[in-house]
Amino acid sequence: MDFWVVFLVAAGLLGVGEMHQGGFYLAPFALGAGIAAGVSLLGVSAPLAIVVFVLASAIVFGSLRPIARRHRELPPSIRTGAAALIGRPAIVLERIANDEGVGCVKIDGGEVWTARSFDENEVINAGDRVEVVEIRGATALVMH
Repeated sequence: MDFWVVFLVAAGLLGVGEMHQGGFYLAPFALGAGIAAGVSLLGVSAPLAIVVFVLASAIVFGSLRPIARRHRELPPSIRTGAAALIGRPAIVLERIANDEGVGCVKIDGGEVWTARSFDENEVINAGDRVEVVEIRGATALVMH
């Protein structure tokens, strides 16, 4: 069997392994094996192809992995508008009763919103602390 086939199979297996693992550990070696398969196909000897594999893998690993790690550690995108209110605490200003169509909360930060209970049957009394679960139009859905 030609040596380039071995490198090509190794590149494929390492690439598939990277897709399942996702930590950018195997991808540099898959690229190194692909490059080594290419140079081996051009007629380079097996020992030199192994050296190309090691060097290419080390260069890719050393240069691209730090960039990939930085991108994985980025904070989640900043939410704005009504989406930014989800998860925020609030205090009930007016008793919330969905069946009566009443309820009002003051979300931390000073905004007063019409509110309904996320649980249809739950009644929440004035003064209770709640959390905003969802925003529907101009109404905040809240729960204890």
